[in-house]
This record gives sequence, C-alpha cells and structure tokens, in this order.
Amino acid sequence: MLDDADDIHPLFHGAPATTEFRKLRKRIVRQVREAVDAYGMVDRTETATRPRWLVCLSGGKDSYTLLAVLHELQWRGLLPVDILACNLDQGQPGFPATVLPEFLERMGVPHRIEYQDTYSIVVDKVPAGRTYCALCSRLRRGNLYRIAREEGCTAVVLGHHRDDILETFFMNLFHGGRLATMPPKLVNEEGDLFVLRPLAHVAEADCDRFARAMSYPIIPCDLCGSQDGLQRQQVKKILDDWEARSPGRRQVMFRALTNARPSHLLDSGLFDFAGLAVSGAVGQGATPATEPGPGDPPRFE
Repeated sequence: MLDDADDIHPLFHGAPATTEFRKLRKRIVRQVREAVDAYGMVDRTETATRPRWLVCLSGGKDSYTLLAVLHELQWRGLLPVDILACNLDQGQPGFPATVLPEFLERMGVPHRIEYQDTYSIVVDKVPAGRTYCALCSRLRRGNLYRIAREEGCTAVVLGHHRDDILETFFMNLFHGGRLATMPPKLVNEEGDLFVLRPLAHVAEADCDRFARAMSYPIIPCDLCGSQDGLQRQQVKKILDDWEARSPGRRQVMFRALTNARPSHLLDSGLFDFAGLAVSGAVGQGATPATEPGPGDPPRFE
C-alpha cells in the first residue's frame, strides 16, 4: 500500500525511491498508527462526530514529519479526522514569514497562519542570562488553544517525539524531583481541548532522516536554539553518550515509561503500602503480595 507511487499524498511527492527510505517511511507511519490506537487519540465509536485537529507546524523537522504522516493516514482512510495546519509566527527577528504559507499552499494543505509578537514580551520579561523556554512555550500554548477554539478544533496536535519525551522525563527527574514526562494524550487545564503527540513512539533520528530526504524547508528556532547551557541540551548530551556506548538504550528507557510498577516505587498516593497484607503465617505457605520483576534485587527467604 505504501509503495504505490500513483496513490500518494502531495506531501510525499518527490520521495526517494530507495528501499531505505521506504522502510523509514513505513516505520514512522506504523509507529504513529500504534500511538494513535494505543492512547485512544481518535474516538472510533459509531456515534462519535468527526474530530478536527489543529496540527502545529513550527517549520522544524519534527512538525513536517508529523504533518506528512497524519495526512498520509487521513488520505488512506486510516485517520478519520479533519486536519488544519497552523503556524504561530511569534515575531522572532529574521523569521522567514513566507516559507510556510508558500509550502502549505503548494501542498494543498488547509492552514492558518497567525502572527503574535510574543518574542518582544519574552525578551522584556526574562532577565538577562535566563532561558526563554518556559515563558515562550506558555505564551505559545495559550495562543494555540485560542486558535483551536476559534477554528472549532477538538485537539491541539504537537510534534514531540520519543526523544523529547525521554528528555523531559530526565529533566523532571534531575531538576524537578518527580517522575513525569510529556504524555501522548492529555486534557488542557480548561478541560475543553485534547493535547496529542502522535510521534510519541518515533525516534528523533528518524524524523531528521525523513525531513532531510523529503527536502522540506526547515526553519531553525533562533530564539531558544541560540542560548547555551539549556537543561534540555545537557540531558540530550547525556542520552547521546549512553546511546553511543550502548546502542538501543533510548528504546529500552522509553519502554520502561510504558511499564510502570507503582508497587515497586515509593509513592504511597499511587499504591496502598499500608494496606499490604501477607496471605498466611510464616513457614505455612505464605506468598508475597507482589512477585519480583526483571531487575529487582534477589529475594532471600
């Protein structure tokens, strides 16, 4: 199905005909379908109304990959949603404002381009030497929620991939003192919109290879990317080092996020430790309440 060159969305026109690229494309499409299904991103009941997704397009490799794969799935009848691409021009100096509108028009993608000068607010409010990310993302998120409501969308769809999710987990672990990350699906604080991340299972390296092979017009983020010493960059370097020494480490760590065991952590709000009870007297066939899993310390009986 994915090899039929005569049945393909315009976002894939010009795709390399190599076996390597076809495998890459199939893998990304499969992983996005898995995430959509695994996290219930689409209500597939017969009574459900057709949802409309606001797909956020920054001009980076990840959002281009997201847009292409979602349209491919929609094109083939595998994603019953309406898609509206949206770029929020935040007024960064030198931002090439014509690149994305021209690209979306050429591809025949329904879209909305919104201009909001959040850059000036961020520069004014953030003290010198501090990173812009927190305030920038908060302002961006507020505008995207507003646009989604204005356009009648049920979800804001973001291009965060597997590596973003892992990096956020370790940032929370190292700096926030909590076990948390970006979930593939959540409801916003106001309770009226879903926030979805269909690339949750896709590796950043695959997004990069895909966008480069398709020659999409990449727009770098000069606002955040120009700042050194960001916590995310530090975490990324740690993960890169681990991956270099032990290939496949990222995927193993990501799999751990899908296999949480509250009874083997320390959060009494998630697991009732006080209510644990043994099943019998010692020496009379008593069994533990939970069995040890892989990686658990040996039990001495």
